[in-house]
Amino acid sequence: MTTLLWLRRDLRLADNPALDAAVAIGRPVIPVYICDDADAGEWSPGGASRWWLHGSLSALSSEIEARGNRLILKTGPAEAVINELISETGIASVYWNRRYEPWARRRDEKIKTALKGKGIDARSFNAGLLREPWSITTHKGEPYKVFTPFWKALRASGVPEQLKPAPQQIPALNDFAKSDDLNSWGLIPTKPDWASGLRDAWTPGEDAAQSRLHDFTGAAVFNYQDKRNLPGVSGTSRLSPHLHFGEIGPRQVWHTVIASALAQTGSPMPRGAETYLSEIAWREFSYHLLFHFPELPLKPLRTEFSDFLWSNDRNALSAWQRGATGFPIVDAGMRELWTTGWMHNRVRMIVASFLVKDLLIDWQTGEKWFWDTLVDADLASNAASWQWVAGCGADAAPYFRIFNPTIQGTKFDPDGTYVRKWVPEISKLPDKLIHAPWTAKPIELAEAGVELGRDYPAPIVDHAMARNRALEKYKLLKAGKNGN
Repeated sequence: MTTLLWLRRDLRLADNPALDAAVAIGRPVIPVYICDDADAGEWSPGGASRWWLHGSLSALSSEIEARGNRLILKTGPAEAVINELISETGIASVYWNRRYEPWARRRDEKIKTALKGKGIDARSFNAGLLREPWSITTHKGEPYKVFTPFWKALRASGVPEQLKPAPQQIPALNDFAKSDDLNSWGLIPTKPDWASGLRDAWTPGEDAAQSRLHDFTGAAVFNYQDKRNLPGVSGTSRLSPHLHFGEIGPRQVWHTVIASALAQTGSPMPRGAETYLSEIAWREFSYHLLFHFPELPLKPLRTEFSDFLWSNDRNALSAWQRGATGFPIVDAGMRELWTTGWMHNRVRMIVASFLVKDLLIDWQTGEKWFWDTLVDADLASNAASWQWVAGCGADAAPYFRIFNPTIQGTKFDPDGTYVRKWVPEISKLPDKLIHAPWTAKPIELAEAGVELGRDYPAPIVDHAMARNRALEKYKLLKAGKNGN
């Protein structure tokens, strides 16, 4: 008799409750990853996520082999694959860690019910969150829609579960089940190979995640409050893709940050550490919203936005996607995204505000672009964040909060380090002009080797005009006139 370990967004060996439970039984374990995107529909993994998944599975496979077992790769509907493995190998138990996307919840419940009907021990565990989404509620037993009280309730819920190390051995059958070849899944782009920037920027896998966490908690976390909004410096953890794929879990992050803070400052929650852990809590809040409002990725939580008349300016959208809007901080962010599959969080807010409020293009259009290009494309965080910027979600930014990309660039990239890296064609402009090249005198442009419209585009929209236009449409919406 064997135990099937169904791996999904938990691609690690340490702090993996389903793995721990499977090993504890003492029977052989069959670790399997099933490529099953049929139920996800339009939210099947995008190109950048598929690239990361290949690297993550490759790293996990090596770690499992080092412990005397083998990762089995299968393609097809999860229920059919699991039933096939049951018939082939005499499986008595099936364990997995939970996912919270609407289709995953429906699928998992169906599979669990069917397995239990066959007398098979089917169990699911929490590996991806500090607390289950249903366990944090208001005094009325309702879900939270505002972050600050959610964060207070999360902290009041107590210390997250303690961690368990990776098992030294994962008992295996004498004969391994048949497995797909990872390369046959076509996760890595070849024609064309657009992933060179991703390879330069990232190393998927549990070891890389732990290394990144160790480096961040050594010193950077204590300066997080002061540096997290500066895209030109290394002030963030960059753990988001590792968290998304479960190469590291939030409990591991939480306990490591607290331990480091105690060791270095004597306090479990110095300012930088507390601010960083509140960002981990924002991730929790996003899953809380997705669980309780499963249409979050598709529909605005504030229903009055459902009939808002967005623009359909394809040229403007293309300019935004290509990083050719004429606003340097926006273009730098979009080029960083295209090259590395990631974007600094402050810049994500700036580019999202520009798309939704300067260009009046639907937040869902931006959400889907990020879904395909981000290595950390996470359904809950992506949807909640876009709705926040658009003003139509939970704890949303008020409609009148419209980021001025020039002011944002000047404030958070004052010496132009970030812009010069990603928009090199204007790199010779002085600091005072780097975020507003259209304000430069002809002689200043000539000295920097820049001709607007040739070397770098003029702004595709006048921000002041666009701001007023957005405010008027939002006021009409507030008045019940659908922004028309």
